[in-house]
Amino acid sequence: MSENQSLLQNFDLVEELDEKAAEKISGGYEVFTVKNQTKYNVHYYVDGKKTKYPRPGAVSIWTAYKGGIIKFDIDGRTKYKKWRKYNLADGGVYAFRDNKKTKGNPYDIELYRIG
Repeated sequence: MSENQSLLQNFDLVEELDEKAAEKISGGYEVFTVKNQTKYNVHYYVDGKKTKYPRPGAVSIWTAYKGGIIKFDIDGRTKYKKWRKYNLADGGVYAFRDNKKTKGNPYDIELYRIG
């Protein structure tokens, strides 16, 4: 490997690290709201942290420092678990609602962006 090629590869690594550092220094967080508009307790995680308020009618405002990834159980029944993940957008308002588009399972839940 030539010295110039090695220097270029090192520069790319430093540039990538600088981008990550800049994100942390500039705040590097996202804020969003999640509402439960179903009749079920919706268990979900944001960046690996479990919600404290899964009950119907609950509203949670999240500050995410690790990307804003939500993972939630899409089945309203307590004995069934089926997980789905989304990357939430900064400033977004989201609501869990009954998923009327699926047929065959009246307990399906989906997360919709409402604002």
